[in-house]
Amino acid sequence: MAAPGAAPGLRTWQLFALCVGIWGTTWHVITWQLGATPPELAVALRFGLAGLLVLAWRAACGDALGFGARAHALFALQGVFMYSLSYVCVYHAERHVPSGLVAVGYSASPLLNGLAARVLWGVRFPKRFLAGGVLGVAGVALIFAPEFARAGAAGAVALGAAFTVASVLLSSVGSLTASRNRVRGLPMWPALGWGMVYSALSSALVLLVVAEDAAALLPPSPLAAPLWWVALVYLALAGSVLTFAAFLTLQDRVGPGPSSAVGVAAPVLAIVVSIALEGYRPGWETAAGVALAVWGNWWMLKR
Repeated sequence: MAAPGAAPGLRTWQLFALCVGIWGTTWHVITWQLGATPPELAVALRFGLAGLLVLAWRAACGDALGFGARAHALFALQGVFMYSLSYVCVYHAERHVPSGLVAVGYSASPLLNGLAARVLWGVRFPKRFLAGGVLGVAGVALIFAPEFARAGAAGAVALGAAFTVASVLLSSVGSLTASRNRVRGLPMWPALGWGMVYSALSSALVLLVVAEDAAALLPPSPLAAPLWWVALVYLALAGSVLTFAAFLTLQDRVGPGPSSAVGVAAPVLAIVVSIALEGYRPGWETAAGVALAVWGNWWMLKR
């Protein structure tokens, strides 16, 4: 069986830069698909393609992909929360607020995951973890505060913030499920591939429920919306497969703590991309909030 790492030829800093560069831009690339199709369809196709690519790759590496019903139920639970419902909320959130703000909203994830692990399984963490997490959440609140204050935009911003909060909560459930799946001895890559496939199926099911007409069930024509298809390939191949391979290799080399710095740096890049490509113009409160969120997460995740 091949090792989990998939990019042994790259240096550690190159793996870090690859993860930050791709994950920091995926938030904006998501906006290329907004408006042309429902978010549920975009998520279903993205993770359906990514899941099939992961399973095909691991099959070629000699991994066993056959599992019992209980294992598939756990894969489905991981996929529905970590990829399907959480990303559907992300796509909806980006219809109302700049993509960089949604990315920074995920700064609350480490604190939420840590507190849930403490309550559910008694996992202990140092006091600075809690203090850093509170700073991160305060930074996120400071970022969204001026957006709420803008005249005529409060309703849209409130909806975008609500979807962001929902996506973070759902993603945390998925992350905790993935963590327990590893404890149960389920292999990571098959869990990732099958989880993505199940996330695609659940997103498609949601689409069938919410779709208002049959046209919403089909992707746009490549000629009518070429950027939509470019986004699909980029998000599935680079944003969902390549980066996971690079990140897991990085995690194997330096450990889970230092590798988590990717999650601190990527939202900063997402804010820069929003400023450059989406016309987002943050005020001093937003800059202070980003600095506070980054500092809090760095303090929380450092050794």
